[in-house]
Formats: sequence, C-alpha cells, structure tokens
Amino acid sequence: MGQLQGKVAIVTGGASGIGRAIVERFSREGAAVEILDRDTSEVPGATLTPCDVADAAAVEAAVAAIHARHGQIDILINNAGIAHVGNALTTTPEDFERVQRVNVFGPANCLRAVLRRMVDGQRGGAIVNLASCLSVMAIADRFAYGASKGAVLAMTYSVAKDFLDHRIRCNAILPGRVHTPFVDGFIARNYAGREAEMFDKLSKAQPIGRMAQPEEIAYAALFLCSDEASFITGTALPVDGGTLTIR
Repeated sequence: MGQLQGKVAIVTGGASGIGRAIVERFSREGAAVEILDRDTSEVPGATLTPCDVADAAAVEAAVAAIHARHGQIDILINNAGIAHVGNALTTTPEDFERVQRVNVFGPANCLRAVLRRMVDGQRGGAIVNLASCLSVMAIADRFAYGASKGAVLAMTYSVAKDFLDHRIRCNAILPGRVHTPFVDGFIARNYAGREAEMFDKLSKAQPIGRMAQPEEIAYAALFLCSDEASFITGTALPVDGGTLTIR
C-alpha cells in the first residue's frame, strides 16, 4: 500500500516540471491526483482541470467540482508559478502585478477554496507551498519573483498557525535551482550559442555542484504530506544543494 493510499491531492501547475514530478510520485503512492493548470498536457494517472489559479472564481469552481467528485480533499500542493528577471527599476508595474497575481494571489485563492473543505470535513489535511530559496535570500534581478516567494512563505506560517486546531498542517519547500524545461528555455532565450556554458555555470552555483531534479523536490513533498511528517508544520524545508547554508 502506498503512503498516500485513499488520499485526494490537488497539485497546481502539475502538467510540467516540478508539479508533474509531484503528480507522478503521488499517483504511484496511491493518491487520487487532481491537477489545476493552464497547460492542458495530459499527465497519466491524474485528472486535469484547465484553470488559471489567479482567477478566484475559477479556482473555487474547480475545487468545488473536485470535492463533489471525491467527497474529500486531503492534500494541496501550491506549485503553480511564473518567473521574472528584473530589478526594482527595470521591473514595470505591469510585470510586478502579473507575477504577484500568479505567485501570490494564486496560492491564496487555492488555500481559501481548499481550506474551506478541509475545515468543513474535519478530516485534517496537509498543504505544501512551493516557495524558493529566494524567500529568504537574494540574487540579482529577481525583484518581483523574490517578493512573491517571500509572500508564499509568510502565508505558509500564517496557515500553519491558524489551522492547528483543525489538524491541518502547512509547510513550504524552498528549492534551489531545479533542472526543468523552464530552465532550458530560459537559457536558450537569453544565452543563444552559449547554452552549455551557462547550464554549467548555473549548475555550479549550487554548492553541491548541480541542479536538482524535479523528482527530488517531489520526494520532499511526499514526505511532508505523509503520516511520517505528522509532527511537522510551519516549516520551511530547503531542498537546495546547500545554497542557504554552505554557499
């Protein structure tokens, strides 16, 4: 029997990258996995509902439908997010708002919709928010993105505190750089002809000497949602190759 047998999990941004790795791992562990994503790529072993997490009404409707199908929601993984490169002067108001709508309003919308069902059902639950090392540190030209991930971490602490009596645990994962299609696309767009050089440079920026694989983040999410982590809440777990501690 898998670690998540009988559980219903919602994973936002689950059609690709880290989210897809989490979906695949949770499905193997016996969970009924529901994806909310604007990307409609098929993911075996999961049900995908097209949804823009920045749209509060769309999130509420999608979560209500999932709850109606299963009668329960046990796990929420707030993974959907976008990036932006720019400092306080080069980030336009439009860019800043766009990042916050997806990375901050998105998790808040999902938390609101899912917590209501978790509380009403009195089953408890586990929530994992994908924050970032940039929640607690800085690198150049991540003004909007860093602000958004700092907010995600603050929301994690708030939910963990407010819903203790309902047996709902809320934790965050702080990944370092993870090798996903997004990273490959970023390098191709910004460093044409120097892809191998930049991939090596970005990999070695982590003290461990490489990027994480999405599956490594998925295993951390699995642990935090499993019964083995029943005494863990309000925690920010770095999965960062030593970035925060031995840079």
